Amino acid sequence: MTRTGVLELSLQQVSVPEPAADEVVVRVQAAPINPSDLGLLLGPVDPTNLTSSGSGDDVVIRGQVPEAILQAFAARIDQSMPVGNEGAGSVIKTGTSDAARALKGRLVAMIGGGMYATHRVIKASDCLPLPDNVTAAQGASCFVNPLTALGMVETMRREGHKGLVHTAAASNLGQMLNRICVKDGIPLVNIVRNAAQEALLRKLGAAHVIDSSAPGFMNDLSQAVHDTRATIAFDAIGGGTLASRILTAMEAAINRSAKVYSRYGSDTHKQVYIYGNLDLGQTVLARGIGMAWGIGGWLLFPFLQRIGATDAARLRQRVLDELTTTFASHYTKTVSLRGALAPENIRIYGKRATGEKYLIDPSKSD
Repeated sequence: MTRTGVLELSLQQVSVPEPAADEVVVRVQAAPINPSDLGLLLGPVDPTNLTSSGSGDDVVIRGQVPEAILQAFAARIDQSMPVGNEGAGSVIKTGTSDAARALKGRLVAMIGGGMYATHRVIKASDCLPLPDNVTAAQGASCFVNPLTALGMVETMRREGHKGLVHTAAASNLGQMLNRICVKDGIPLVNIVRNAAQEALLRKLGAAHVIDSSAPGFMNDLSQAVHDTRATIAFDAIGGGTLASRILTAMEAAINRSAKVYSRYGSDTHKQVYIYGNLDLGQTVLARGIGMAWGIGGWLLFPFLQRIGATDAARLRQRVLDELTTTFASHYTKTVSLRGALAPENIRIYGKRATGEKYLIDPSKSD
């Protein structure tokens, strides 16, 4: 990003360094474009207002960061930042440690950034060997979305809640969370944005699906929250009034069975965690929610650090065991590195729309 707020996206040729003792060289075969990747790739730039210059490997895409928020991105100015949280590929070279050598020739999933590349040098400990029946495309998304979905359920349990609410629930992550909750018997309220998404989740066995565009949304939400006793929510939207409306529905559901009136509202704690920014506007909170509530941010990697290595390994093992079932990902389109920089593709995946998940295959030719 330049000092004038111009964000530039381009491909760079770099040499592949020799791996250290505890590192491996992976030929990247698949890397998903997740919403968390888009936060770094595009930031606040409008994907519909991009310009393109050059061609082939020399193409440069430019977009303008709004001047009013440019100061918030001061740390990005004049910084070249590789993108791609996770991916999968084949280990073609290793360092000298036993852990690194054990991965030679294996297909592995990786976490650690910089995955939108033909090759990645990475620590052996950041690699997860994939089963023989799993492809690179299937394994490429085995960290961020699966562990986030499991992390939501783990957070719910650790904080003493009985059921949860999830927004943008028809997404790949939302479908995973629904499968987890169906399998584990956890009450889940899915909030979606249209009737087609509602039909999709109901087909997948979801018991409570609420369409936020429907006229009776608040009544339906309050009833679903009452039925599930949900008092925690994970919100992918961020901006607007949805978090507030969820808390309002929770408060109304709790007060249905209140024995004594209190002008302070119920004393049952209600929690909304914002984990995404599909709406970059302000989070607006209306005060009809009592006094026992909280709104906070939730991020995967700090959560994994908090629960410790043993419990984090337990969650990763479940992902591996159910990678092609509970945690299966679905992609709308597979593109090359060049294709990922095509404005017509950016305008689609940059919308962060449900059902428009892209996968990058660096070996793919245009």
